[in-house]
Amino acid sequence: MNLDFSPDELAFRDEARAWLAANVPAEPLPSMDTADGFVAHQQWERRLADARWSVVSWPEEFGGRGASLVKWVIFEEEYYRAGAPGRVSQNGIFLLAPIIFDHGTTDQQQRWLPSMATGETIWAQAWSEPEAGSDLASLRSTATAVKGGWLLNGQKTWSSRAAYAHQGFGLFRSDPSAERHRGLTYFCFPLDADGVTVRPIAQLDGEAGFAELFFDDVFVPDADVLGEPGDGWRVAMSTAGNERGLSLRSPGRFCATADRLLDLYASVLEPVERTSTATRVVDAWLRAEAYRLYTWGTVTQLAGGGDIGAAGSVNKVWWSELDVALHETALDLLGAEAEVASTWTDGYLFSLSGPIYAGTNEIQRNIVAERILGLPREVRA
Repeated sequence: MNLDFSPDELAFRDEARAWLAANVPAEPLPSMDTADGFVAHQQWERRLADARWSVVSWPEEFGGRGASLVKWVIFEEEYYRAGAPGRVSQNGIFLLAPIIFDHGTTDQQQRWLPSMATGETIWAQAWSEPEAGSDLASLRSTATAVKGGWLLNGQKTWSSRAAYAHQGFGLFRSDPSAERHRGLTYFCFPLDADGVTVRPIAQLDGEAGFAELFFDDVFVPDADVLGEPGDGWRVAMSTAGNERGLSLRSPGRFCATADRLLDLYASVLEPVERTSTATRVVDAWLRAEAYRLYTWGTVTQLAGGGDIGAAGSVNKVWWSELDVALHETALDLLGAEAEVASTWTDGYLFSLSGPIYAGTNEIQRNIVAERILGLPREVRA
């Protein structure tokens, strides 16, 4: 693993750093889980896209810069270091787009990727179902073949961004007689289609960061099936690898939070009180730095032709627990001030969902135990 950047990579970093310094809003945008905040974040996506910073690793024909994986990680570090807004388009750009590049047709790439890059179309992930959250293979929503396409029926829940998003993507059972992991098909669909009902779900802060989706004979044409019918599980697993592994949770986010924690530690406590919390602050910062170095090791592995595989589950447990630790330490430093709404409070509330979404940490530990450590499979009823 070589941590020395080339002159070209250093120039890329300097260009990104300069643009972000000149363009990141001075004041935080409203929450993207509100109607006004959603629009404000869409406008930020447009601004990024106009300067070709919204999808730096994509091919130029779709709005990117064709940047390497190393440059992508560099950009992510600079993005979070600059305190730039959260990405309202992250479901599409980081979860769906890699699938469209790998499994989508030329027509699908041309129809969906450009508007995703500009933020004009925001995508919602529609995987979880009642009684089928992390156990994705037990989903019961169905797809029935009809002339020219499929009819979707069923219910999805905890669909992030769905309250305001325009398009959704998810798995449906297209062959009820097949085994759990077979007979699933991956669909993309508009959220304003006939038969789709979107019911927002309020989070701890009262805003609708999620929604339930209900499908009542929703017609989806064959042209909007990703991959082959019945092959949805294999297609979806590459999405899950992206979410749990590298693409969605780049280390820049946690390193920037750790640096803010150091600043907070230096500013809010009297010297005599610092000794009692110093160990926790240092531990949180070191864990963030360890995750950064581990990620660079992963980048080296991928650049050499390897893949993340089950190690994405290790990443997921690490970053989700790290996020909670960073924010819990900050709230303890703030003491009674933590009762007042702040970015630390908002961050803490969001961090609590980390061990649950992208596959619960219990599921990830099972994957690590069975696929990496080779331990006996869990006995399931």
